[in-house]
Amino acid sequence: MYANTRISATGGGRTDLEHRATLAQGHWDEEEYLALDTNHLIEFSHGHLEVVPMPTLSHQRIVLFLVQVLSRFVKSRRLGEALTSPLRVQLWSGKFREPDVVFMLASHRDRKTEQYFIGADLVMEVVSPKDRRHDTETKRREYAQAGIPEYWIVDQERAEILVLMLAGDRYAEHGRFTPGQQATSVLLQGFAVDVAEVFAAAEG
Repeated sequence: MYANTRISATGGGRTDLEHRATLAQGHWDEEEYLALDTNHLIEFSHGHLEVVPMPTLSHQRIVLFLVQVLSRFVKSRRLGEALTSPLRVQLWSGKFREPDVVFMLASHRDRKTEQYFIGADLVMEVVSPKDRRHDTETKRREYAQAGIPEYWIVDQERAEILVLMLAGDRYAEHGRFTPGQQATSVLLQGFAVDVAEVFAAAEG
């Protein structure tokens, strides 16, 4: 996912987002955030709005490939639902992210609302080359804190997929997978993705 930019509190007022951004940053509440009607992808962190920049074409191709493969697997087994952003995921009170790919088990359907998911069972992020730390460190820490059982970090620059599983309050490595290997899941037994095909998808 591409790194976020916080909205200035001095918006021009010409769009709904800009008008609402005249509220002092740090003082937004969840109700105001969820009521936003905008074509911007926005995350929410303790009263601050964070605009997610537009992703690249190769980024979106990888995301589409991953969600299609994951959806086929989980739908055929009635395991749950896989979706892509824009989809808000509440990590905890006052904290929302929009992972590139989100999966929720069917048994956790009570954690899905029309506006957002309450947590998730598996998330995937395609690393932004502009700010690697956002996906590899910040979100790794946040998703672990939120208790999300599995996190995939898909790194196009390094041609590597890192699969992390929750161990206590932090993630442990299940595996680092490169072209010629299958990236596998701990949560979804039998789910595997050909790494070479993932990165080939970026070319269209």
